[in-house]
Amino acid sequence: MGSALVAGGWGAVAGSALLIGAVIGTLVDVPRRLTAAIMAFGAGVLIAALSLDLMEEAFHTGGFDSAAAGFIGGALLFTIVNWLLSSRGARHRKHSGDKQPREADAPGSGMAIFAGALIDGIPESIVIGLSLLGGTGVSVPTVAAIFLSNLPEGLATSGGMKQAGRSRLFIIGLHTSVVVISALAAVVGYALFDGVSKEVVAAITAVAAGGILAMLADTMMPEAFDEARDFTGLVTAFGFLTAFVLQKSA
Repeated sequence: MGSALVAGGWGAVAGSALLIGAVIGTLVDVPRRLTAAIMAFGAGVLIAALSLDLMEEAFHTGGFDSAAAGFIGGALLFTIVNWLLSSRGARHRKHSGDKQPREADAPGSGMAIFAGALIDGIPESIVIGLSLLGGTGVSVPTVAAIFLSNLPEGLATSGGMKQAGRSRLFIIGLHTSVVVISALAAVVGYALFDGVSKEVVAAITAVAAGGILAMLADTMMPEAFDEARDFTGLVTAFGFLTAFVLQKSA
């Protein structure tokens, strides 16, 4: 039970950046290009985390078959769910501009955005719980990477919600709920898979990695490029390098 609570605590820490970004976004009008640049940086951080940490761990734990099957399965699962939510108003949930639909124009879009935030964050949190199963403690580079990527997500999402006329109470409440559920997902990631075979843990880790990569390609990178344009690749490279340094110095 103690380790499960530790997993939940780390999940809350990583997810708290989402709420911090949302609070900042509701109080301050952060320039869109700056938000996009920070989002590109966060995307680079996550790319490094899933390639250098998650997939490496999945491969060494369960072999190529488990890692590959889980990775493709995670990407497919995210893509299908994201497609369904996008058709209900969550397509531009990470855009800081005026692309998010208003509730009056698209009834139910607020809940679709909430569900979209969950599918973006839950795979990351499950990975935190899984990282404790090896008995060596939480993967600090992974937690740091998720934290650094969540901050721009909160900034962008809250900015878009403000433009769509959603209240500060709704914005803060949504992001608080996501943080709480993310913490619970980290607990589930630990408790549910504690004692199962290494191949299963490897596959689930790879599922999360595939979902994260699909999320980056479908939501974060397009929204970042929409505002940052020619600088997106460079900022993303700096994000990757930052996570690389964190991972190699841990």
